[in-house]
Amino acid sequence: MFRGLPVIPDETYTTNTPRKISKCFLAAEVEEGVGMRGQETISYIISGGVDHEDFAGNRGTLEAGDLQFMTAGRGIMHSEIPIHNRNGEPNVGMQLWVDLPKELKYCEPRYRDLKAKEIPEAVEDGGRVHVKVISGLSFGVQSKKELSYTPVWYLHFTVQPGGSLHQSLPQTWNAFAYVLEGAIQVSNGDAEAPSRSIGQFHMAVFEQEGDSVSISVSADAKEAANFILVAGLPLDQPIVQYGPFVGTSREEVAQAVRDFRRGENGFERAVGWVSENSRSRRNSVVV
Repeated sequence: MFRGLPVIPDETYTTNTPRKISKCFLAAEVEEGVGMRGQETISYIISGGVDHEDFAGNRGTLEAGDLQFMTAGRGIMHSEIPIHNRNGEPNVGMQLWVDLPKELKYCEPRYRDLKAKEIPEAVEDGGRVHVKVISGLSFGVQSKKELSYTPVWYLHFTVQPGGSLHQSLPQTWNAFAYVLEGAIQVSNGDAEAPSRSIGQFHMAVFEQEGDSVSISVSADAKEAANFILVAGLPLDQPIVQYGPFVGTSREEVAQAVRDFRRGENGFERAVGWVSENSRSRRNSVVV
């Protein structure tokens, strides 16, 4: 039976000491990998949909608002292909990679799906702040499912012009905010210091010190802001990554590459595997 560490630590949550921003940068798109080992992925479909499939025969469709938590563990090979939307709606999604604790890097692969209708929501600040509590705790509302081995808070906020929020976070956890639409004003940890504006497709990474983050949208903003706030338990272990393979040493990653190429130690079913989704797309014409 699946058991991860508690996603909501047993501690008192306050908003007395906003965290400072450690750094801010444009989050650029990167190429996808192939076979995977040593991490978990969280795929979130914001609009449109994605057909997914893996070499174990698991397949399905993620629709708007759905999430999939996938543990690559000792090895998995999978396919994710955007669906064709006849109404022209774009396919928009995010995928977060979460490191696995060293002792779980060779666990069996698994999936956990979270449907849009299963995600609790909260509204605050006179209706100007709306949050989907995918994982974690916000405004007294807790997420419903335990979904990943490594504890992660995943909150999707929509804030109207003039809205503001103070979101508590577990002590010492890593945290960042990623802006999907609009712009947010982020307190820099000091009431006397000016807030910092974080624009679309930019990410603000917070320092570990502090109990919360304070975020607002200017009253004169022309549109609402839409952003993701993520926090995760630090694992305090080395991270060595080569493409889709994540280990704690160069030797582990080199072994993962060898196993994938040889079809061994978790990648036996990867040899010659071709996604039925990609095969059917090549053999059909979309009209």
